[in-house]
Amino acid sequence: MQLLVAYESDPAGFNMASQIIRGMGERRDGLYRGRKFDLLVIPTPAISADWLEEKYHYDGYVFLSKHASESGTLALTCHSTGNFGDAKFGGLARQVAVPHPYLQKSYMRSLWERRADFERFEITIEATHHGPTALSKPALFIEIGTTEKEWNDKGLCSEIAKIVEREFEAEPRKSKVAICIGGTHYPEKFNRELIEGEFALGTVVPRHALDGLDEDLFLHILERNREATHALVEWRGLGRNKQKIIAMLDNADLEVVRV
Repeated sequence: MQLLVAYESDPAGFNMASQIIRGMGERRDGLYRGRKFDLLVIPTPAISADWLEEKYHYDGYVFLSKHASESGTLALTCHSTGNFGDAKFGGLARQVAVPHPYLQKSYMRSLWERRADFERFEITIEATHHGPTALSKPALFIEIGTTEKEWNDKGLCSEIAKIVEREFEAEPRKSKVAICIGGTHYPEKFNRELIEGEFALGTVVPRHALDGLDEDLFLHILERNREATHALVEWRGLGRNKQKIIAMLDNADLEVVRV
């Protein structure tokens, strides 16, 4: 069973959670109970929720959250969590969470199928970033962006919440899983593969994090992505790190796919 989590002071996360709570049973022991998932509203930020497993033991954790960006571009996003360097926004330094690849793929495809209903928004994954990172079970952020207007749009939050609920009612189909290396924070090629291609995605290491990617961190990423059989690599964007990445992949039990 999965646990849906929302931070009480996050307007988008709380609005999505409030919609879902309407169809659930009474709150018991701090949790709203459901058939396929439970829901928890927490008093502290979701990005710092590494403590969850101390009290709540589930097969996976899905965080409902707002999305913000300096560009102000409206976006519906989804991403795994982790830090490739310092832990500036929750989690631990140089630690990535266990991804949630099948649920991510299914959710993003469902969003894309309804893109006409969300025509003002970009529908995109983000590269792996921020906390929590220490959970031993899969973690995924589902986000609504990008300004307070969207976060407080109860109609929009309700529609996204309904899609999330339907995703939990149906078991996601399994796909081949790939870690991703290269690309920007909003990795267009990996996003297209997730929605249209055959791969579900694990950890996404963006181009700007490659300078800090060493053997120890790479081995840690592989450990957290045990379902991965492939590596999708945006070859042209590796720059000065190309030989280092090639050497790491040569020693990994992954089939490399250039994108």
